[in-house]
Amino acid sequence: MNSTNPLELTAPIGQSKKVSKWKKELTIPKILATFLLILATLFFIFPFYWVVSGAFKLQTVATTIPPEWFPAKPTLQNWTELFKNPVERWMFNSFIIAFCEMAAICIVSSCAGYVLAKKSFPGRGIIFTMFVAAMALPKQVILVPLFTMLADFGWVNTYKGLILPAIGWPFGVFLMKQFAQTIPGELIEAAKIDGSSEIRLFGTIILPLLKPAIGALAIFTFITSWNDYFSQLIMTRSTSMMTLPLGVATLRGEFTTNYGLLMAGAALASIPMIAIFLMFQKAFTQGITMGAVKG
Repeated sequence: MNSTNPLELTAPIGQSKKVSKWKKELTIPKILATFLLILATLFFIFPFYWVVSGAFKLQTVATTIPPEWFPAKPTLQNWTELFKNPVERWMFNSFIIAFCEMAAICIVSSCAGYVLAKKSFPGRGIIFTMFVAAMALPKQVILVPLFTMLADFGWVNTYKGLILPAIGWPFGVFLMKQFAQTIPGELIEAAKIDGSSEIRLFGTIILPLLKPAIGALAIFTFITSWNDYFSQLIMTRSTSMMTLPLGVATLRGEFTTNYGLLMAGAALASIPMIAIFLMFQKAFTQGITMGAVKG
């Protein structure tokens, strides 16, 4: 008489069910879609990989044809050459400008978005239309009058001149207004009946509900400010006030260019953006999802 263990019978049956279900779901369109997504992922990741791998190649190897896909002899020479420049000062300037702009834009946009979404006053529609219209204007259009005004104030080549003009970001107000509209009006009325002041209402009820949108806005703002090149090029005059993208751009030689050195600078400049995205990834995903569902 053969003795059988029930567990030995149930496990293969369960596995066979999972395999058959997996085979049933594995259709040709899904396989093609997965293959295309993998190709798209490799396509977008490859430039970043090329920059990082090029940062560890010698100048003579970084631009050879056919290219060397993997650094056969990794070297830190590019990084040593990079830090012979005032990279620490450039990174400090980028952090100060990007962080201050991010904090100020989140605060101003949250307040303005809440007011435009939940407060009734004459001209509210016109003001919001002006914000939407301002989003369509390219930055270069206002750069000359803005530079003239900042020069009259004596703010050129200063932190004030680099940070303050960016605070009134129309996209930030538009984004926060759209999210603030999803907050139930009954919740605000109930808080007012309980005797909550406007400041307490905004700080204890509105801001926590806007947290996912603020997280998404913080990422957008930091990346936009960190990658900004044109405005900062116009507003700076000295090497000590340069940001990291500007400083890396100056590493190009007049007659020859060390591409390994430039790739090391580009790889260094991308690290803070990746760190910020990982820090706010959860809030960013929630913010994008809420926006997609609630419109």
